[in-house]
Amino acid sequence: MDKVEIAAILDDVAAMLEMKGENPFKIRAYQNGARALLLSTEDVDVLVKENRLTEIKGIGKGLSENIVALYKTGKLPLFEELKKTLHPGLAELVRIQGVGPKKAVILFEKLAIKDLAGLEKAAKAGKIAKLKGFGEATQDNILKGIAFQREHKQLHLLNEAQESADLIVEQMKQLPTVKRISTCGSLRRHKEVVRDVDILVSSETGASEIMSRFVTLPGVTRVLGQGETKSSVLFRNGLQVDLRVVKDEQFPFALHYFTGSKEHNIAMRQRAIQKDLKLNEYGLFGKDDRGLTCKTEKDLFEKLGLQYIPPEIREDRGEMRAAEQNQVPRLVEVEDLRGVFHVHSNWSDGTVELEGMIEEAQEMGFDYVGISDHSQIAGYAGGLSIDRVQQQGKVIEKLRKQFKIHIFWGSECDILKDGSMDYPDEVLKNYDFVIASVHSFFKMPEPLMTARVCKALKNKYVTILGHATGRLLLRREPYAIALGTVLKTAADEGVAVEVNALPDRLELDWREIPKARALGCRFSCNPDAHSRGDLHGFGRAVGIARKGWCTKDDIINALPLTQMTTYLKRRR
Repeated sequence: MDKVEIAAILDDVAAMLEMKGENPFKIRAYQNGARALLLSTEDVDVLVKENRLTEIKGIGKGLSENIVALYKTGKLPLFEELKKTLHPGLAELVRIQGVGPKKAVILFEKLAIKDLAGLEKAAKAGKIAKLKGFGEATQDNILKGIAFQREHKQLHLLNEAQESADLIVEQMKQLPTVKRISTCGSLRRHKEVVRDVDILVSSETGASEIMSRFVTLPGVTRVLGQGETKSSVLFRNGLQVDLRVVKDEQFPFALHYFTGSKEHNIAMRQRAIQKDLKLNEYGLFGKDDRGLTCKTEKDLFEKLGLQYIPPEIREDRGEMRAAEQNQVPRLVEVEDLRGVFHVHSNWSDGTVELEGMIEEAQEMGFDYVGISDHSQIAGYAGGLSIDRVQQQGKVIEKLRKQFKIHIFWGSECDILKDGSMDYPDEVLKNYDFVIASVHSFFKMPEPLMTARVCKALKNKYVTILGHATGRLLLRREPYAIALGTVLKTAADEGVAVEVNALPDRLELDWREIPKARALGCRFSCNPDAHSRGDLHGFGRAVGIARKGWCTKDDIINALPLTQMTTYLKRRR
């Protein structure tokens, strides 16, 4: 089993434990373990073989043993035991928006619903609305949730696809006949979800050997096609991967073509025609059909009289015009970030003590780190009471004397239903920064949700808007909100907008970032870290910021420490 499959079972166990009313801490242990495993930068094969699973914060000895059992046998005794009393299909129901663990049990007990097909049938027949505690609205939401899941069934989160691709590339690179290799497609363009993975290889003599190796990689469950230049396989996690082999002189052209997007490629071919040239995946050709030599993609753009266009912005959204005028900006780089905010510890729902998170950020070379545990109303996430806020403040002061990295103390403070903040101003003023986030009442009408968030943004202690739309990729649609109004308010109030690195969030949506920039917004690339490993995921947020055309100047946590300190004090 790979880490995606193992994490899915751990999540199912957590859901089934919740259905049985088990200890919340036990439930959270499985949930946190699943997340920690998914976000680990190491392959589960290595972690198991080297007995290092417990090095991942959030995975203790007991959970480590369960993961090893799953890896080696594909079975977990606790999961098998739970399935004897709870139908395994119930865990699948919980993934549908509008169905939680408690409702899943009621649906099973009252209507004998044990899978998605039964859920949909009952909802369409109007049976769910008649149950106590459900109603028409819940039934409609369940039908929408089923349709949403069906629509996104073949899609994969960016991190899952990237982890699989990295592993494949690493194994294929070991073949001596592989000269160059790269991922392509939507993965290389850093799309938030991908349907499949494209990998391109250049080789002069070893295509047959390369294809034979590819279709027999560990985890391949089905060979969809095997040819001389292209093969397709399906992996255990449902991800389809296509591999193409070209001659090395064709590599830059093929890399560009298979990276896409389709719309960008059309614009590039039109540009070539304007230059009396012909461009395709095999080369760039003149009138006499003689190929022009390009060693890299940069050479290709230069031959067409264009500034190099980074893969992330090849979406035909103005990049061609900018490249013609030499106005493609230097997009923000991972190395530009000087620190990160939105970091949780085990004071709330993080899996690691404060010292561990701070130590990890310091070892990563950051100049500063922003600790921001949940506020009091977030009881489900161990939100801090006002007394515990005061206690944490004292601990932070002590830790500032122990670490070289500067510690900014903050809170991810809930925006209440009426738009007020979960803490009074007397508490908020003690923080260095405040991330304002919606974590409840997602179904509010658009005008009320918009007014709610805008009111919070006008609080002078709010620094960053978190979770601007509340979406969970492949799981939950954004809540209804007039985003343009919210972004304009954020810009006017000087509140930065979060670009969240969690794989199932990756918001603010990259399509909205240029609009936000035009309004004057600045952004914070936040890891939303709950473990040491989560901190390393901040690069996903940088990728989304790049896709939204952000430069270093657009990102507040690219500021050096002295300027960051001034920035945080400016509204108070």
